Amino acid sequence: MMIPMIIVLETGITEKEKTYIRDFLTGQGLQVREIVGEKDTVLGAVGQVSLDQRTVELLPGVARVIPISKPYKLASRELHREDTVFSVGHVTVGGSRIVIIGGPCAVESREQILEAARAVKEAGGVMLRGGAFKPRTSPYAFQGLGFEGLRYLKEAGEATGLPVVTEVVAPGDVEAMAEYIDVYQIGARNMQNFELLKTVGSMGMPVILKRGLSATINEWLMAAEYLLASGTDKVILCERGIRTFETYTRNTLDISAIPIIRKLSHLPVIVDPSHGTGIRDKVLPMALAGVAAGAHGLIVEVHPDPEKAVSDGPQTLYPEQFRKLVHDVEALAPVVGKEVARLPENHHLRAAVGETVQFTGDSCRVAFQGEPGAYSEKALKHYFPEGRAESLPCGSFEEVFDAVLKGKADWGMLPMENSLAGSILENYDLLNLNPDVSIVGEIKIRIRHNLIAHKGVRIEDITEVRSHPQALAQCDRFIRDHRWASIPAYDTSGAVADLSRDRDARHRAAIASDEAARVWDMEILKEGIETNPNNYTRFAVIGRRENVNVSKPNKATIMFEISDEAGSLSKCLAFFARHQLNMTRIESRPIHGKPWSYSFYVDLDLPEDISTFEGAAEEVKGAVKGFRILGMYRV
Repeated sequence: MMIPMIIVLETGITEKEKTYIRDFLTGQGLQVREIVGEKDTVLGAVGQVSLDQRTVELLPGVARVIPISKPYKLASRELHREDTVFSVGHVTVGGSRIVIIGGPCAVESREQILEAARAVKEAGGVMLRGGAFKPRTSPYAFQGLGFEGLRYLKEAGEATGLPVVTEVVAPGDVEAMAEYIDVYQIGARNMQNFELLKTVGSMGMPVILKRGLSATINEWLMAAEYLLASGTDKVILCERGIRTFETYTRNTLDISAIPIIRKLSHLPVIVDPSHGTGIRDKVLPMALAGVAAGAHGLIVEVHPDPEKAVSDGPQTLYPEQFRKLVHDVEALAPVVGKEVARLPENHHLRAAVGETVQFTGDSCRVAFQGEPGAYSEKALKHYFPEGRAESLPCGSFEEVFDAVLKGKADWGMLPMENSLAGSILENYDLLNLNPDVSIVGEIKIRIRHNLIAHKGVRIEDITEVRSHPQALAQCDRFIRDHRWASIPAYDTSGAVADLSRDRDARHRAAIASDEAARVWDMEILKEGIETNPNNYTRFAVIGRRENVNVSKPNKATIMFEISDEAGSLSKCLAFFARHQLNMTRIESRPIHGKPWSYSFYVDLDLPEDISTFEGAAEEVKGAVKGFRILGMYRV
């Protein structure tokens, strides 16, 4: 048969056996790449030779051999079932992060690119783009500053901490450019410049590959194959619009390509709404559309003064427009189950804890309630920088607090409020009872329930379903429609874990996250079975109070106990109003051991001048019997 093929290795294979297989394949003239997944380790073998599949299957340590049917081999999801995730400096590309890249079309001067870089960083962008070499349709148009522009671009990147992206147009420049940049960009006009692709790929550095003006998805992926086959495994696909009969916009942004790429390939895909539309006021809606379609990021043109830009001014955003785009993407991210990427110094938690955790290199341990795959674990994976947090499952919320207090975990992740079911009051009480613990941050994630069962089970086979009582209640209509018995479990993912251990339970299903199905190697029979899709949970990150040093908090959670007399609550609330503090939430709780006495939990937006809050807090303290700040943090 013709190679390529995927060689799935046996569990427990020895290094000696693995080396023998690799040497055998390379000896046949094949390129071999090892891919370690959650369940299997595989070798991908590609090359222009013939080899009988049965010969490979007989090698010691080989579990099975699977032919790759797609013309693109290394880029295919057949070879690499899990999404590719890699780092560019301190920025993680792929996975659950949305990476926002901003900067001018062209580097025009040192002052211009430095100002643009500062604007991108202040708005929340995590990479800087700028063209030093500009391949233009007209030979009379601005062609870029060349290596002078690269020097300015590198200086701007170093000054702001932003990794640098720029376009390469000539194979002869590739090696020299590596000194100045972090990511090569292959432009639309060069997508099928195969000599350039091979040269750039051989550098082993990250590459953004833009789709050609009239390229099919298959041709685009074949261009990516050139990069991968030449040596790099860090390729980002960029949809930037294709040429159609429409002339109103500069190009037609093919949003449908994003979910198609996500299905066909493991490579991350981003969207360029600037070139995709060519019209400034169309950039933001198309950027949001790209994120909603599943893009892992955006690359957007931003200029300090677009009206004076030497190229592509009409499609370039003002800094304030870029800032709005970032904020809108932040609001959309939880809906699509993602989190906007941040630089380490701009990360929520780093702003709160100073140097306690070095996200630039060190990892931390985060406790959560539930089994692996629980929604709380999903929240911590979204909140903390990719790959830097080790999950610590706990049997109860109280165990989470205990793990943080005793140093078993650096932080804890706690659900505080669900948009449908309300507050998880147990956790507010635990915060009140543990004064050495403080809230240091928060994150909101969408809760999307799935029906999960053993592989091969049909919905018609199911007679009962198990999950956490809240999940069962939120899927009540779906359960009643199928007339199933609902059995409560202590945790959503725990229900999946129990089911996975009982191989004979072909009549039972569980309700949990898609992550739980993946962790426990189960099958999702039906996605999104919740009655109300507007289902979000707000989680709080907690830490030991002595580790918290918030420099610019924008939210506070407080607790106070009022006297049993007329007007006592309104008197406290008047203090907040007088200091113009916006109260976003208030909830009462009975005080244990004091019948008919209540404490109140309040969330407040904090102004830049924290002394305003401090003044109001002092006034409240003088009017209540008990007062505590449960946390001052950034959101």
